[in-house]
Amino acid sequence: MKTKMMVLLLVVSLYVCVAMAQSPQSRPETPGVRMPPPQAYEDCKGKKAGDTVQHTTREGTVAATCVDSPQGLVARPNRQPGVQPDVRLPQETPSQGQQFRKNVQRYSIEQAVSDQAQLHTIAFSGLAFITGDFGAATFIPPGKVCDFFGFQYMRDIDTAEKGHNPMFLNRVAGNVLHILNDGQRALLEISARQEAVQLRTLAEMRLPLINAFYRELNGDIPSGSKGLNKDAVMRYVGNIFAFDAQLSYGRAQIFGQLASSFTPEQKAWLAKMKFGDFNTWPAIDVERYKLPRGTEKLVNVAYMTYASEFFSWYAGSVEADTYFCPERHGTYFGGFYMKDMPAMGKRDYDISTSVTGDSGKDFLNTLTGNQRNNVTAIPDLQRKDLQEIIDLRRAIALELRKFLKGGKADQKKVIALGRRYGNLDGELSYYYATAFAKVSRTLTKEQRKSLIKLRSLDGYTSAPAYIYSTPVREEVNLPDTDHFFFPNTKSSGGAK
Repeated sequence: MKTKMMVLLLVVSLYVCVAMAQSPQSRPETPGVRMPPPQAYEDCKGKKAGDTVQHTTREGTVAATCVDSPQGLVARPNRQPGVQPDVRLPQETPSQGQQFRKNVQRYSIEQAVSDQAQLHTIAFSGLAFITGDFGAATFIPPGKVCDFFGFQYMRDIDTAEKGHNPMFLNRVAGNVLHILNDGQRALLEISARQEAVQLRTLAEMRLPLINAFYRELNGDIPSGSKGLNKDAVMRYVGNIFAFDAQLSYGRAQIFGQLASSFTPEQKAWLAKMKFGDFNTWPAIDVERYKLPRGTEKLVNVAYMTYASEFFSWYAGSVEADTYFCPERHGTYFGGFYMKDMPAMGKRDYDISTSVTGDSGKDFLNTLTGNQRNNVTAIPDLQRKDLQEIIDLRRAIALELRKFLKGGKADQKKVIALGRRYGNLDGELSYYYATAFAKVSRTLTKEQRKSLIKLRSLDGYTSAPAYIYSTPVREEVNLPDTDHFFFPNTKSSGGAK
């Protein structure tokens, strides 16, 4: 009897130990690393990844986002910019966890909307705008449109730090194209050929707005006008983003159709590829799967974009889809040309992740106090808009992800959300354009020389215009842009 009792006690003891080891509430902490408290898991019960909850901490109740972890959904506080808990998710090795969390802390929504990140990015755009020209300002990477599929987040947090190297996209796209069958690749090709025409339209819609901003910069405004009309700019950019949202809706439809056709083997291959870890992606010869030589460049771009963004969406989350980098908004001032042009045509070139912040800071240091005030005032002006933008992006992401689960998103809702998003981007862009124009009007010759040196693009001459990164060699014929200025007696001129 005594022996049976001892065995029973031993079994119970072992059961309790195992249960404690598996329980997030009782798991021992790694020295120097804060693990999620029990309440963080409790707050996300019955929720889904990406949901916002109220989480009680020692500092009080704060907003938090439910994120995936091997122990289940856990609430991660939406802390002040640049201050995030050093939490290592369970089952990560110390080196993997530290590197992943280091990248997540460096790149997050909170960081993107922080005053410092925004100010230096805006200043970088100011430097590009004042020292550049219309052609350079039209240059934009294709990845900065229809960007609700988590690719930007995946590249920014990449543990191998290859996210801003041209081989990053080729590697992820190569893996996706490698596992697809002929019918699935054909679906992407047909969709890419259809989308290429729409992508060109989207790029062309940007050109009149950029021209109007340069008119403001150069003082070439209609007679009797007091300058740019903010409402006209907001309406026009609303049209651009509504069209962008429509394209995003179509892209999500294709992604959902593709995901629903996967075999167990295809799913298993993708499951081995870690989101945000280039080193886990097998080296694939992507050239084998590219479209034939002679295919229009925009078709190729769309095809590779489908392949790469499908993976970031399939393996990602609402949080990844909602994320944006600080330079996502106000993309009409030439910052992408100034940063990306040295990498063009180079197969293995790492664009420095600090160039935007460093050059923006140097731009501000070149200005006088009064000149600088025009730019430093912007973060306060745009704060409310940026918070609404986060909500809009999350709402769009949640709606589009219905396709991934076999459902159907509401197209009218997505387009309406996109239009409002564009209104806000237009307001931000108005603030930037008018501030940069004020600074430019007061620059001395010595300051202009210093700014040209900061531009650091000796030997580069921009094309008359770009359709994304493809130069348009002939002069661009633009429609009348007087409607962007006061008095606004003409129609908005935007896409209906």
